[in-house]
Amino acid sequence: MKKVKVLIIRTAGTNCDIETAFAFKKAGAKTELQHIKKILTDPKMLSKYHVIALPGGFTYGDDIASGKILANEVKYKLKTTFQQFIKSGKLIIGICNGFQVLAKSGLLPNIDGSYSSQEVTLSLNDSAKFEDRWVYLKPVQKNNSCVWTTNMQDVIYLPVAHAEGKFIPKNETVLRTLESNDQIVFKYCNNHGNLDSSYPANPNGSIKNVAGICDKTGRIFGLMPHPERHMFFTQHPFWTRIKRRKGDGFLIFENGIKYAKRLL
Repeated sequence: MKKVKVLIIRTAGTNCDIETAFAFKKAGAKTELQHIKKILTDPKMLSKYHVIALPGGFTYGDDIASGKILANEVKYKLKTTFQQFIKSGKLIIGICNGFQVLAKSGLLPNIDGSYSSQEVTLSLNDSAKFEDRWVYLKPVQKNNSCVWTTNMQDVIYLPVAHAEGKFIPKNETVLRTLESNDQIVFKYCNNHGNLDSSYPANPNGSIKNVAGICDKTGRIFGLMPHPERHMFFTQHPFWTRIKRRKGDGFLIFENGIKYAKRLL
């Protein structure tokens, strides 16, 4: 039986690629890890896959800014290839550093349709330090248009691990457009599901508590928290007190694979 093929792109400093591959495998996909240099040598290889994943880490040591160098490689050397991949109905997910790459390459949120204009960024946390903690997230889309987050429960719990996770839109127009287009997927909240902009509920000071966004198609998704680190209920800090048999992050990968199966 055919399986959805997921390409996980790695480079120097990537450190969540194995966990991300494991998460997709548990969701039923076939995964391959490829170094960005191999992709730059043969960009057409992307057409073999149904999903591209940009995992977390510190690509190129986060020199200049988090994810910026890999973002420039995508933007200036792979733009056409990524455009074709997206237009063919396929999926992309960027987690933590991967979200930074999608934002800084212009692939997210892609409001103007150019796939290259940077409209948002992820900047230094308000705490001015690396934040490694669990956070509550509230799905906020009215139309449930992000294919990765279909049927999510009211509040989920995922870990963050970043120093530059503060979501900042380019201007008020971009923010309003994201809201009107229903492109904001997750917001940081408290354990009751109420939006809370105070620290540490909002661990980085993100504008409007934004933790994850998608493009207009709902197929390109970026988030700062790590769903691959909560695949099993035993990874939950309070696992002895909960009744779930799956971690809150599992559904994100499962949704992506279910949607991508229509491409087989």
